[in-house]
Amino acid sequence: MVEGANFSMSCPIPIREYPTVQMAHGGGGRLMHDLIGKMFRAVFKSPLDRGHDGAVIDSGGGRLAFTTDSYVVRPLFFPGGDIGKLAVCGTVNDLAMCGARPLWLSAGFILEEGLPMEDLWRVVRSMAVAAEGAGVSIVTGDTKVVDRGHGDGIYINTAGIGAVAAGIRIEPSRVKAGDAIIVSGDLGRHGVAILALREGLEFGCSIESDCAALGGVVADLLRCGAGVHCLRDLTRGGLVGALVEIAETAGVGIEVEEAAVPVSEPVRGACELLGMDPMHMANEGRMVSFVSAECADAALAALRGHPEGAGATVIGKVVAGPTGRVTLISRIGSRRILDMLSGEQLPRIC
Repeated sequence: MVEGANFSMSCPIPIREYPTVQMAHGGGGRLMHDLIGKMFRAVFKSPLDRGHDGAVIDSGGGRLAFTTDSYVVRPLFFPGGDIGKLAVCGTVNDLAMCGARPLWLSAGFILEEGLPMEDLWRVVRSMAVAAEGAGVSIVTGDTKVVDRGHGDGIYINTAGIGAVAAGIRIEPSRVKAGDAIIVSGDLGRHGVAILALREGLEFGCSIESDCAALGGVVADLLRCGAGVHCLRDLTRGGLVGALVEIAETAGVGIEVEEAAVPVSEPVRGACELLGMDPMHMANEGRMVSFVSAECADAALAALRGHPEGAGATVIGKVVAGPTGRVTLISRIGSRRILDMLSGEQLPRIC
């Protein structure tokens, strides 16, 4: 035990209700949100905590962003990507959401005994191609092998470091009433692509993951200046999870126009068939931007100048309150409150 530390506090998660970690904890829903906030953040108490997926650190003459993530997607290969591409793009995107220029990554591999060497080679080559495309270098790493039946093929852990330019401050606390809310493209493709492959579903057309690195499009967006207040990639928990987290952290309300939320017809049809909401579905190449109203047109132009942001759309605005509440305005003008699901609609998607 660390000298002087007091770890006698009772567990902040109701143990009688959740005596063990469950698959629902592994997604982007309310359970994971509470687990992170009430356990990890409460105990670790980082002075760098700004409610992001990364930390921004002052380092003498400049600032660095630092992040880490782990990837356990099943299956390893899917339409539009694989676990290797996902690991690189996901870490690059977490750095970009901090306003950083991604530079260096580490890669830790947990390999299951019996994994075909051809599969490992495909993943490693995919990571190399994704890193080159994103302008980052994989500079260090580690490899471990676990017993057959205990690793599900490959798990990958990554960490990333990026440089934050002077004057850039991207964090939820800067979000304010009047800000425009922009999504960078259509929603739900990654989650539906994984689900279709995993369950052997046919929807009449191929749905590919949106997996992509967003460092380039964010760099152009940040040239709009101080009017860019906050960025968040729409991974586990989807659009709704990201909006609720930011509304609660910033102490603001959010209003979203249902008719403005971009969803492709194949994804919409698949979600209707399966009883799922595309606004809760995971994405791996989409983000939401909070920008001042006067910068909205410039932000849209910057986003639409890249393939990853070609479908950028203003979907709503930030309002003064009720704080922490996200409200959906339907196509007929009715209102309903959006909240995180208790767990992820689909686990093991990243």
